[in-house]
Parts: sequence; C-alpha cells; structure tokens
Amino acid sequence: MSAMEAAAVQREAAALPGPCSRIPVEDADFVRQIMDRVGDKWTLMVIATLQDGVMRYTELLNAIPGISQRMLSRTLAQLHHDGLITRTAYAEVPPQVEYALAPLGASLKDIVASLINWAITHHDEIRRHRALVGTADTGRAG
Repeated sequence: MSAMEAAAVQREAAALPGPCSRIPVEDADFVRQIMDRVGDKWTLMVIATLQDGVMRYTELLNAIPGISQRMLSRTLAQLHHDGLITRTAYAEVPPQVEYALAPLGASLKDIVASLINWAITHHDEIRRHRALVGTADTGRAG
C-alpha cells in the first residue's frame, strides 16, 4: 500500500464515530471476529467459571447450566486456539485434561464478571420490557 493509500485509510477510520474510529480499516474484520468470540454467551460463562482456577471438563460441564457437551468442547477448543485458556492433558487412563485461564483470558475476568452481574441485576427489568413490547405488538397486529 502506498503512503497516499495508507493516509486515505487512516482518514476513513478517523471519520468513524466513537470507538470504531480506533479500529484500523484493514483489521476491522478480525476485530469483529474477536468481538464475536469474547461476546459469546458460552465464552463468557467459561471464562467466568475458570476465574477461580483449574477445572476438568466434567467440572466445567456441571458448573455451566444449559451448555451441551458439544458446545463446551467447541468453546474450549476456540478459546484454546485464541490463547485465552490453557489445556493440559495428562497421560493417564482415563485421560485427564485440565483447563485454566491463560494470562490473556484472565485479562477479561473483570469485564466478564461485570457483564454477568449486570445481566443478573437487570434481568427482571428486561423481562418486563419484553412483556410490554410483546403486548404492544399483539395489540397493533389485531
């Protein structure tokens, strides 16, 4: 990319409002992928569950309500691939595998805890709003 093209890309990014202005245009797709990963409900639950230390697969499965074995396996693999968790396998029969937050994943602990606490605090209010909107939509349809 020439210097003129690079300057044009920077001007485009700077013209965006708010936090989007900080995302280099050439990295926008990857940044969105990261946001998808760390904003996923199962990712949030796994990170929150691992904040207290090392856990085995079955312990995680039992500690996260509603997650299927398939989804837990997939989420753990993705988080390991991205460097957010560590996976330690022991050569035993049966095989033992332990998961823990990597430093990168641990840097999300406070953010994840705040988001989960917000959801817990406001779930009743959101439920009421959904019920009101549902009632209003039903009234308009008839």
